[in-house]
Amino acid sequence: MTPNLTLAIVAGVLFAAGVYLLLARSITRALLGIVLLSNGANVLLLVAAGPAGEAAFVGQTPPAGMTDPLPQALALTAIVITLGMTAFILAMAHRSWQLSRTDIVADDVEDLRLVELAVRDAVPHPDDEATSRRTPDDDAAHDEVRG
Repeated sequence: MTPNLTLAIVAGVLFAAGVYLLLARSITRALLGIVLLSNGANVLLLVAAGPAGEAAFVGQTPPAGMTDPLPQALALTAIVITLGMTAFILAMAHRSWQLSRTDIVADDVEDLRLVELAVRDAVPHPDDEATSRRTPDDDAAHDEVRG
């Protein structure tokens, strides 16, 4: 295995673990998922940068031997964004702990009501099946019996 393939596999594992943790209802696990996703993105940027070269100073290094500075700048940007997201999620976790003494995200009452309505509409009612099988001739016969 080459180092680039190893780094690509490590990036994939970090992304998979990050997404798994991000889908949890716990804010702490979501925070760990964000951090793992960020580390996976940084490793992926290292893989995309290609082989290491010399510093990108014009005049000191031939252009063929220079390292591309763009992936390095993108990795630095990803680190700064992760720091901001981490601070924000930590603030949310702290506030959630202050209000409810838990870091589990509670169900939204309105969302639960909408799910109940969707389930109720999806399940056919017995009267609906009986009326859906009737033909116009059945309706006429039913009206004659009634009246």
